[in-house]
Amino acid sequence: MRATPVAGLERLIGIYQTPSGKKMIRYTMVSVVSTAVSLGVLGLVFGVVHLWSEVPSAIFANAVATIPSYYLNRRWAWGKTGRSHLMKEVVPFWLASFAGLALSTVAAAVAHNFSTSHHFHHFGRTIIVLGANFAAYGVLWVGKFLLFNRLFRHHPHPAGAEHQPVGVGESVAEVGELEGNAEVPVLERLDHRL
Repeated sequence: MRATPVAGLERLIGIYQTPSGKKMIRYTMVSVVSTAVSLGVLGLVFGVVHLWSEVPSAIFANAVATIPSYYLNRRWAWGKTGRSHLMKEVVPFWLASFAGLALSTVAAAVAHNFSTSHHFHHFGRTIIVLGANFAAYGVLWVGKFLLFNRLFRHHPHPAGAEHQPVGVGESVAEVGELEGNAEVPVLERLDHRL
């Protein structure tokens, strides 16, 4: 049975309605934006302006794309607000981005060697560099999602839930539900049962 575009759209909407699905789709959209920024900057500084060779151009393009990627992922995809924590969020994010940058740099160097050995003109070299950079992004996509899911863990609290006292007869599990389904520590659950 062939899938129709309408069925595919309905399935995508169903996935988007789950918290994990919403994160995944928003992360994907941020990846599209950051990839477009990176490829646009790379195409501009290497392809149009001829500012640097392939490798420095790829480094610059990926560094520029990391800035909107961080803020869009943190705020929009994971819903994290407030100040960023330097050691728990910013540094690991930039380390992951630099790992992507390292892979992108290797891809740009391979693209340079390939296009030089095949005597491509500048336009052909630009296409090869853009393709190599795009492939490098794809390789790290899943690993970064898993890392960002840990970095930007967010436990929303319903309005006023933190101010509600535990009433007589309320279980710890119910209190945990009031606190946005936060995980109730094992010792608290055990203590309540005793």
